[in-house]
Amino acid sequence: MTEQTPHPMSPQDCLVALMVAVSASDENIRTAELVKIQSAVNMLPVFADYDIDRVARISRTVLDLFEQEDGLEALFGLIRGDLPERLFETAYALSCDVAAADGVLGETELEFLAEVRYELNIDRLHAAAIERGARARHMV
Repeated sequence: MTEQTPHPMSPQDCLVALMVAVSASDENIRTAELVKIQSAVNMLPVFADYDIDRVARISRTVLDLFEQEDGLEALFGLIRGDLPERLFETAYALSCDVAAADGVLGETELEFLAEVRYELNIDRLHAAAIERGARARHMV
């Protein structure tokens, strides 16, 4: 059996994993969400030295975890262990952007974002500001 992603995950791997997870949380990965993930990886300074080929590998890992009974807990365990605290708000902002990318925020995505807030201990006021920014960026 081959290992899909070496441990530890890089901080960028963690950010990609969360973006993929929020997209997959409603069991409907939309094109707009995938474009948002690719755009973030291509444009944001945090991904400047990131190997874009890792996106597919990390995506497979996330989807494999989602098929397991405790997969979500395992995903958050990896992220808490490998994502520096200084990037927690970045991770939440990227998650919000992906969730808002298609213009539809379903109950499942909202619940997933709430879980991300909880797991990363994002202050409620900071979370509200991040959410408002994502909403403003994706308004049509």
